[in-house]
Amino acid sequence: MSRADLPKQLLPLLGPTSLLQETATRVTDAALFAPPLVVCNEDHRFLVAEQLRAIGVQPSAIVLEPVGRNTAPAVAVAAAIIARTDPGGVMLVLPSDHHIADLAAFHAAVARAAAAAAEGRFALFGIKPTGPDSGYGYIVQGAAAGLEGVFKVDRFVEKPPRAEAEALLATGHGWWNSGIFVLRCDQYLAEIERLQPAVAAAAAAAVAAGGGDLDFLRLGRDAFAASPSISIDHAVMEHTGDAVVVPVEMTWSDLGSWQALWEITAKDGDGNAFSGDVVALDSRDCYVRGDKRLVALLGVEGISVVDTDDALIVMARERSQDVRRIVDLLAARKRREVKSHKRIYRPWGYYETIDLGVRHQVKHIQVKEGGQLSLQMHHHRAEHWIVVSGTARVTCGNEDRLLQENESIYIPLGQRHRLENPGRIPLHLIEVQTGSYLGEDDIVRFEDTYGRA
Repeated sequence: MSRADLPKQLLPLLGPTSLLQETATRVTDAALFAPPLVVCNEDHRFLVAEQLRAIGVQPSAIVLEPVGRNTAPAVAVAAAIIARTDPGGVMLVLPSDHHIADLAAFHAAVARAAAAAAEGRFALFGIKPTGPDSGYGYIVQGAAAGLEGVFKVDRFVEKPPRAEAEALLATGHGWWNSGIFVLRCDQYLAEIERLQPAVAAAAAAAVAAGGGDLDFLRLGRDAFAASPSISIDHAVMEHTGDAVVVPVEMTWSDLGSWQALWEITAKDGDGNAFSGDVVALDSRDCYVRGDKRLVALLGVEGISVVDTDDALIVMARERSQDVRRIVDLLAARKRREVKSHKRIYRPWGYYETIDLGVRHQVKHIQVKEGGQLSLQMHHHRAEHWIVVSGTARVTCGNEDRLLQENESIYIPLGQRHRLENPGRIPLHLIEVQTGSYLGEDDIVRFEDTYGRA
């Protein structure tokens, strides 16, 4: 389900909202938090902005990374931006793909960590393990750090074998490393400069060379790309003398596998966790997610089934960490499914292919209220548009027309055209393309609201 164009953070895996939206919702209390600053890949910028808008969250900034460079440079960029107006500001660093069920415990832990950060410590959230899981890194708790519920970090243990994980649990001082941090911006910038000067220099140069792009802050491409790719743990936390751990029980999961989703999802009397249209007979301890069609189980145990529009996987539930091997195999075979779903999101809405032949393609297109496609033309295809619901404003050459439900229009090959939704409800239409080449790269843009021309 997590593809390059639509990663896990942007998927609604636990309910109607995405993991990003759930993360943002945790920090909306204005008495506790300033508006969030979001760092994301530039390819996901419109989806991120739209998802935040949909839940009424106005970020202080959405910062666009031109390339991925892991968490240490991303946090350095965020700290540098915040430090412009609040050098000593205390920053809560949250991955956007985690599940936290106990918000009261989370907020209490944030308060303890913020008190430690105000004193110059780097506070890490340590999660009480539910078992000796070798899939997590561990923080080993040291002596008390002088604040209630805060302890010095003795050492880090990276994904230990099961026997070592069991020994860590037996001590009562081994905690899962959640990847959640609270730190002071100026101190982090000073420490990253001391420990990783190349990261510090690249982050500072990327912010200085950056600029506004619509509602986004775009980092300097060459400057940011020059940064080493390194995590905040390896860059700073494992080397600083100021790291502390704040142990917390808040029903946390990093949702790293379908097994993790099975563990936190409500189950029936046979231990099955189902999402979608599922029926089961004589089946136990299974996880099934069916997006569209009926999925039926008969006489199976301990399996996971995930069925999407264009892909189906069936696996032993305990092997769900190995899905990466399947993805690597698909990538080696250059399969489209690694990159995108059938539904492709754009800043104006989305489209999905219904049928594809040698010289024809049929799409369902949705344009959100007020959305508009670029003024464009195609060299190799003509298009027919049929409005299913809503109102379409169509520019075709020198003519502008309003189309209502059940009305249609023909766009000849080579004709400049634009599609807009002037209404207050989403516009749905069917597009029929015909021609010698139907690829998405056969688009010449002349004007574009979203800066793509």
